[in-house]
Formats: sequence, C-alpha cells, structure tokens
Amino acid sequence: MHPLTMKQFQFDPSWIIYVDEYLIVANKPSGLLSVPGRGPDKQECLLSHLSNLYPDAKIVHRLDMDTSGLMVVARSAEVHRHLSRQFQERQTQKSYQAICSGHPSLSKGVINLPMRCDWERRPLQMIDFKQGKGAQTYWKILEQYQNTFLVELTPITGRSHQLRLHMKTLGHPILGDNLYADPDSLSQANRLMLHAKTLKFTHPITNQTLQFDSPNEF
Repeated sequence: MHPLTMKQFQFDPSWIIYVDEYLIVANKPSGLLSVPGRGPDKQECLLSHLSNLYPDAKIVHRLDMDTSGLMVVARSAEVHRHLSRQFQERQTQKSYQAICSGHPSLSKGVINLPMRCDWERRPLQMIDFKQGKGAQTYWKILEQYQNTFLVELTPITGRSHQLRLHMKTLGHPILGDNLYADPDSLSQANRLMLHAKTLKFTHPITNQTLQFDSPNEF
C-alpha cells in the first residue's frame, strides 16, 4: 500500500455541471477530497473550492478522494435535509464506471457481501458475515480489453469503499486502487480508475427529476 498523495488544485469552472439558487451539481476530480480532512494539509477539498463561489454550499454525500465524478451539493439547510433523506432512503440513482483487472467468466452479476470497518487497519473495510452491514452492488461489463475490462457498477447500498472492496473480493480489483489492489493492478494506472458517471434525484424545491451524466476521465 502506498500513501495517499495530496495534490493542489486550481479551481476549474468546468467542475460545475449545474447550479441554481438551491443546489449545485459538481464533477469532482480524482485526488481532491470531498470535505476537509484532519490536519492543515488536508483543508483543500471540493467544498472549500465551491465555498469561494457559493458560501452557502453544504455537502450532502461524499466520494473517496481518489474517485472522480458527480456530486450534488445543497445551498440551504432545507435542501440539505431533503437531499440527505433521498440518499438515506435510496431514492437517488447513481452509477459508476471502473477499469478492473482480469477476465470475468460472466458478463454481469450482483455482489451481496456485508461489510464493516477493519478497525485495526483503518480506513480499510472488510467483508464480515457476522457483524457487517448489508452491501449490494450490480456490475456489468461494458468492454473487455486484453487483461482488463470496463465495467458499470451500480451500488444499491452506499457503504464506504463498497465498490472497491466488492470488486477486489470478486477477484478483479480496480486499477490504481492503493488500498485494495494487488501490486500489478495498482501499477497499471496513475489514479484510481473509478468514476461516478450518472446521478439522478428529485429537485427538493421544484420536484423535477434531475439526471446528470459525466463521461469518465480515464
């Protein structure tokens, strides 16, 4: 396992996919935290950049630092409550794309493996059939390459590191995963090859269905 490397980012207006007076949809780059971490060297994050333009920005959900892709950010306490409830009650829909190692024998499937924090090796997560919380992921191969494949991942639950651990347990770790990949899979990419591609939710104020799609950055 190699340490996480913190980059510095210049804010890019293209990060903002959609904005109105109630919420923001942003495309977070790989390597940028969603919210501030512990310590003065971990204060730069998507929220800090957005807050420079929108001081009322409030994070609703997170992506791992090394995962890129779509996030919705609230601009009021009321909208934050409404969006948080949608995520908690699984009323949102989201899908990811990843590049993983190997040749699966099936073209699609579902992974049902309960997870919990591996307390002695935090932030690592582990599969635990006794104490773990239910975790479910649908996967479907989009394209098979020579020794890797592009896969669509649809998490039904939202456990920390769920997609990363589930694909590793399936025997096909995500390339560039510095927490769960074997050395060969880790060395095949200079970033975690995981991208939050689609996001669908109900606008808390207008009640419209909003759907966004962000092409992967691989």
